[in-house]
Amino acid sequence: MVDTLRSRLQGRVRRWALKRYPRSRSVTLTQKRIFILPTRAGAGFMLLLLMLLIMGVNYENNLIYAITFLAAGVFLVSCLHTYSNLAGIKLQALRGNSCFAGEQAGFELELDHQAGRQPEQIRLQFEQGSPLLIDLEHRGQRLELFCAAPERGWLDPGGLKLETCFPLGLFRAWTWVSLELQALVYPKPLGGELPAPEGGGQSGETGLQKRDGTDDFTGLEQFQPGMSLRQIDWKSYARGLGLQAKQFGSQQNPDIWLDLEACPGNLEQRLSRLTYWVLELSRREQRFGLRLGALELLPEQGDNHRYEALKRLALYGRGGRA
Repeated sequence: MVDTLRSRLQGRVRRWALKRYPRSRSVTLTQKRIFILPTRAGAGFMLLLLMLLIMGVNYENNLIYAITFLAAGVFLVSCLHTYSNLAGIKLQALRGNSCFAGEQAGFELELDHQAGRQPEQIRLQFEQGSPLLIDLEHRGQRLELFCAAPERGWLDPGGLKLETCFPLGLFRAWTWVSLELQALVYPKPLGGELPAPEGGGQSGETGLQKRDGTDDFTGLEQFQPGMSLRQIDWKSYARGLGLQAKQFGSQQNPDIWLDLEACPGNLEQRLSRLTYWVLELSRREQRFGLRLGALELLPEQGDNHRYEALKRLALYGRGGRA
């Protein structure tokens, strides 16, 4: 019951804190953004101070007074140090790293602080991410936070929480910030047979087609004016067969089309299967095209082509920014 009420209260504070300021690429923590409250240990310490004060008043004991005021001074100094451990930190959103559905998406940040200060034991965590505890040992320190990526599309990590209990654990200072960060999540690769090309026939893995080239001898034809003299087959000429020109060509794998309609299964399974073949054909350095309904990506190869194909698979049917 208590945990439920506390969770609801924390959720309301989080939503309120995130609504106060718009999303941005850079945030500096000021006193308007930082919240601070005693921890359980701090609440116990306050109770102890109250008991010591009551004892000092009842017994009029100067030693108890001295201990009480000294402890109260430590308590206040701890509050100021905890607050200043967060104050002045500047966060800069760098980028979100792409991943596949079911993995952890990484988000890169840069943290800076005022000269002469070294914030310690800063805990950072996205709403659905893993926590990270760091000491800012130098200015412009970069780090990567991770967040679960359960499904394809653009992933928004949500609010980022920073908190610290340094140095004595009597107070907890925290804040929520909203950074302009997102990562592209590709469909999870699913192995299977290469989708059949449009109109049936070979899958494209074994079929070869002839293209102009200089690798293989393909035959002879009658020499025509304008042809290179290097193409003349002198052996045929010596046998009295007239001027014959050698023809050369090269055997290359044909362009492969990956078609969503040719894949079995539901939509997510088909997208996952195409993702697998995009990765596999890219690894083989094979040209391929991609058809997703009315969307068509012409055959090509290379890193840019692979990225563009994966991006279209990730955003297919999702709408929003591509």
